[in-house]
Order: sequence, then structure tokens, then C-alpha cells
Amino acid sequence: MLGKKLVTAQKRGETRALCLGLGMVACSMMMYFFIGITIVPFYTNSVWTTETVCKVLKANIKDKVFCPNSEGSEDEEIFPYPCLQVWVNLTASGQEVMLYQTEDTLEKNPKCSYIPDKLENSKEVKARIETIASNFKKYQTFPCYYDPGGRQTNVILSRLYPLKGLLFAFLWPTLMFTGGCLIIVLVKISQYVSVLSAWQ
Repeated sequence: MLGKKLVTAQKRGETRALCLGLGMVACSMMMYFFIGITIVPFYTNSVWTTETVCKVLKANIKDKVFCPNSEGSEDEEIFPYPCLQVWVNLTASGQEVMLYQTEDTLEKNPKCSYIPDKLENSKEVKARIETIASNFKKYQTFPCYYDPGGRQTNVILSRLYPLKGLLFAFLWPTLMFTGGCLIIVLVKISQYVSVLSAWQ
């Protein structure tokens, strides 16, 4: 009687462990799919792939402009802010080009190098942009990214999703997938050993 209870408890534990492993594998697959349709296209479609050194030529703050966010956005998402324009000398080609913060900055507003967060108030936005402009004037040279194919003549300060960020995004689903597979393998080994012991 006790043996039957132990066997039943063991089978329940194996079933739960197997469900856990399968659940972890399924969740990791969903995470892979989500990363594949969101982050990977941003990485692969970016043409600013080569790092070089940029030297600041001028950093000017123009009059306030309106931030046209993505197409179809509502009017309340459009807000005015001082327009910072940073021009740099591209070491790789010697050209005078405009610098943008990220790929997204150029897509949202090609007139300005930096787009602030709309949740900030006007004083904070003005102070932040003035600080950024003074930092560019203070630190004349810095690494930047340009398009080696020449499709984009401008440069960006940092990529939205660099290679390290992409690998880090794939790290957690990979660990979950590995853990789930390991649990499934251990359950199957336990079942095989149990059947082999009972047969003997």
C-alpha cells in the first residue's frame, strides 16, 4: 500500500515537473518570437553600423519647434521644444554632417539632433538641452556611427539596439529554454530508470 502511494506521488511529481519544463520551453519560444518581430528588425534595418570618431563643429539651439511623433498620432502628443542642431566632422570621410541621438530621432524630426521627453516641463527641457549643447562643446570628439554604404549622410550618437543589447535580449529566453529542456530530460531519465528498476 505504501509502495503504491510512493509510486503515485512520484508520477504526480514527474508530471508536474514535465509540465513545468514544457511551459518554460513554450514561454521561451514566445519570447523569441516577440524579440524577433520587435527588436531584430530595428537592428537589421539600421544602416548606421560602423563606428568612427566625430568632432563637433558647432552646436546651436534654434527656436522652438514642434515634435511630430509617429504618423497618426493625436495632437496632444505634439509638443514644442528648443531645437538643438549639432554638426560634426566625420573622421571617416571628412564630411560635415548632422548628428542625431538615435535612428528614432531622425525618423521623428530630421531638423533636430535631440528630442526630449514630452513628460518634462518646458524649464526642464530647456535646461537639459542647454546642458547637452554645452557638453558637446566641452567634449569635442566622441565615438559615433555612420552608414558605410552612403545611403545616409548623417550620423548617430548611439544605436537603439546595438549588438550587445540584442544578445542580452536573447539571453533570458535562452536560459529559460535551456532550463526547460534540462527539466524535461531529467524527468525522462527518471522515468526510464524507474521502468528499468521495476523490470529488473
